[in-house]
Amino acid sequence: MQDFIRIHEDDNVAVALRTIAKGERLAVGGYQVDALEEVPQGHKFALKDIKAGEDVVKYGFRIGLAKEDIPAGGWVHIHNLKTALGDLLSYEYEPAVSPLEEAEHEYFDGYRRRDGKVGVRNEIWILPTVGCVNSIASALEKKAQGLVAGTVEAVVAFPHPYGCSQMGDDQENTRTVLADMVRHPNAGGVLVLGLGCENSNIPVLKGYIGEYDPQRVKFLQCQDVEDEQQEAMKLLEELAAYAGAFHREKIDAGELIIGMKCGGSDGLSGITANPAVGAFSDLLISKGGTTILTEVPEMFGAETILMNRCETRELFEETVSLINGFKNYFTSHNQTIYENPSPGNKKGGISTLEDKSLGCTQKSGSAPVKGVLAYGEPVKVKGLNLLSAPGNDLVASTALAVSGAHIVLFTTGRGTPFASPVPTVKISSNSKLAGHKGGWIDFNAGCMVEGKGKAQLARELFDYVLEVASGRKVKAEEAGFHDMAIFKQGVTL
Repeated sequence: MQDFIRIHEDDNVAVALRTIAKGERLAVGGYQVDALEEVPQGHKFALKDIKAGEDVVKYGFRIGLAKEDIPAGGWVHIHNLKTALGDLLSYEYEPAVSPLEEAEHEYFDGYRRRDGKVGVRNEIWILPTVGCVNSIASALEKKAQGLVAGTVEAVVAFPHPYGCSQMGDDQENTRTVLADMVRHPNAGGVLVLGLGCENSNIPVLKGYIGEYDPQRVKFLQCQDVEDEQQEAMKLLEELAAYAGAFHREKIDAGELIIGMKCGGSDGLSGITANPAVGAFSDLLISKGGTTILTEVPEMFGAETILMNRCETRELFEETVSLINGFKNYFTSHNQTIYENPSPGNKKGGISTLEDKSLGCTQKSGSAPVKGVLAYGEPVKVKGLNLLSAPGNDLVASTALAVSGAHIVLFTTGRGTPFASPVPTVKISSNSKLAGHKGGWIDFNAGCMVEGKGKAQLARELFDYVLEVASGRKVKAEEAGFHDMAIFKQGVTL
């Protein structure tokens, strides 16, 4: 196992892969320094003297400015490093687009829906139109577990607190997300459960859903019936009979859509888990598949890398709007744009937003950017897509699902048990976490600093994803976890 790593030849800091003791002699990248103090795992130390105001460089890019003189061998973190980012910026398109070579086809066992879409699960979903019927939806989930049989894999309710007392774009978000959920191919059948007096009531929501198969989608307005649970169970039984007629069949992996997200990151996330996911993304795209990268605030500081990989100038301009639009979202709410990283990130060794973003965007691999999506907008083109959503784990993972992701790959250095509407693969950045939280972690990328190469790890992750797409449950599914969180953007009446 390596003890430390200099990620790029231009870096003036290295990263400790284990805790470095004070006084240790460190030889890395042609430099020899003595650790002037203990450096925790995942944290940085200076390879040479860095003067106050000078750039601190990691991943080959500036991650901030030294707040004071930092001597060679010194621990580099929030006490002596600050962000160098400004607010709204102007950008120049400097294309650096390298198309991927096509690779041979591979396959998984999935569900082909009647509209031609593909699902990796065959579940019955109960979707409340409004938070007022959340308890009914949850009670129905428990009551309907007897319908899980044959090829019906789960009955799941998705409670949420919205659907009424909302205005403008905030209300639109709720309606758009619920309609996207109704159309998601991982659901073999959907019960839309309304109250009757809410703003986003069933008649309104139908306008957002568009055409639908009445055998696959059923509606129940609770105020219209005497016993809503009895009536709902009748509909759920019909949905189970319909969904149960579907069976897995061989499907080209090029039809997979995979979301990519990180959370609870540490100093190893950008060295192990995120690069492994990036290599996976390139591999899937080379086979005709699609990936989606989100959490826009965690692109700040690394956005030009993505902008210059945009296939066209139009996509470049859309990415500029994506970035600056999210900055305006912060300032319109009188919030600081760069209020990041989180306390957990800092404890794990991430010092500035640039540090976090340069690690975060490793998940995008090297493929050209083919699409830029608004929040709630479904994927339209194959390849790498950028999606507008915040960094919040549950909100962003839900956003990936409603834009069409069959599976979400979630990298983490600290661990989390949450799920999303679709199978959510937890990928640890370090082996300690994988061993400590075996009930949470599905795939360990920490072995990248223990001798396993990135290409080999990406191949293993690809094979694992095909297994999940073919029905293997991830840890959150085994625990019965399914979460949904809608992006709240406005006032509550």
